Amino acid sequence: MDLSGVTKNNDNMTSRIAAVAIDAIDPHLVVEFWCAVLDWKVVEEDAGIISIAPKDGAWPTIDIVPVPESKTLKNRLHLDLRADGVTTERELERLISLGASRVDVGQGQDVSWVVLGDPEGNEFCLLSRSVQDL
Repeated sequence: MDLSGVTKNNDNMTSRIAAVAIDAIDPHLVVEFWCAVLDWKVVEEDAGIISIAPKDGAWPTIDIVPVPESKTLKNRLHLDLRADGVTTERELERLISLGASRVDVGQGQDVSWVVLGDPEGNEFCLLSRSVQDL
């Protein structure tokens, strides 16, 4: 992709990610899963959309949005997680115990990450190195 024709903003203004949205048939199930995975909390519920965020109020948030249909295709955007304070193997065990399941999106046997799905099948990855290994 050639970006040479893109003009730079001289005011140094940029966009920031405010929220990542996840569609769900059962938003409360997905909220419970992601709050447990990330140790986050519910910060807002409005018109059926439930927002979760870190306990310190940092952002971005994750908005769980109710939809009438189930997931049918591979996500075009997904979250990548790293274990923090434990080994990647231990974190994988924890994620599966919380309701994650392994997902095959055609990743092959030689990749260094594990593809998982949340309780409604939304894919995310657990990367091979922990936060402490970086």
